[in-house]
Amino acid sequence: MEGKWEKLYSKNGLAARRIAANLIAIEPGSRIPRVSDFVTETSLGRGTIQGALRLLEEIGAIVLEARGHLGTFLVRTDRELLWDIAGLGSVMGAMPLPYSRKYEGLATGLVQVLEMMKIPFNLAFMRGSSNRIEALKAGRYDFVIVSRLAAELAVRNDARIEMAKTFGNNSYVSGHEIFFSDSETEHIQNGMRVGIDYSSADQHLLTEYEIEGIDVQLIEVNYMQMMEMLKNNEIDAAVWNKDEIIHSEGMGKGSFRSIKAQELSRKVNEATMLLNRERIELRDALLDLSVFNVKELQVRVEKGEIYPRY
Repeated sequence: MEGKWEKLYSKNGLAARRIAANLIAIEPGSRIPRVSDFVTETSLGRGTIQGALRLLEEIGAIVLEARGHLGTFLVRTDRELLWDIAGLGSVMGAMPLPYSRKYEGLATGLVQVLEMMKIPFNLAFMRGSSNRIEALKAGRYDFVIVSRLAAELAVRNDARIEMAKTFGNNSYVSGHEIFFSDSETEHIQNGMRVGIDYSSADQHLLTEYEIEGIDVQLIEVNYMQMMEMLKNNEIDAAVWNKDEIIHSEGMGKGSFRSIKAQELSRKVNEATMLLNRERIELRDALLDLSVFNVKELQVRVEKGEIYPRY
């Protein structure tokens, strides 16, 4: 095997590395691009392309079958080996801190489905959708998970970013409510100190919509510290994820009165995967990521049927 890997540094081998990235996204049983298509895409000669395909077969990364005028079909593939040959390295993803059972379920679904797809990856956790999106732009991560609202804002503001997957309603949060330090309070009132986290597109926009026309003092705080600050009467009100209702014992709770906040609240419930448009090979590989399987595992974790694993 060592001698075969050495061949990857030949002319045909360098071509094989480029072709391997293309073949990762092709399912067994499907027709592969024609040699002429590879020639056009890579600007390499026909002989080099044909030698590259033979080398990929020799290494055991693929098994091909020529079917005459129908073309050449991919019979079998070792996606993990193709990934290594293409030199794509380990994929790095980032999502919210897993402080809720819903986020634990989403992390579990992503980990298990990507493992089944034989895509080597690492999953990191980072607070604040704005922080994750900036890290994606900087190339620190290959994909990030944010709400659909944050994803749409990011795509609108930067053409380099695209939405790769959306995971359906209630996959990100079950919803948001307004929590109050006073257990008898249900609505934001004049003079209140209201917590806001500008690193979270969802939280700060919902807050700003809800307080329109109300004279309040905005207190910039870390999203993860809001409940503690409410309990300590350091702030009077804050918009927060109602999946963590366990931490709100003894607090007042209220629904949004602002129509804009109500409409926006429905949009922030869906988890969305963002990619850099330049990572074409990763986007193609992730086309096969099953949203259904991720969501099913998430729900099972939420119900306590399986333990979270991430």
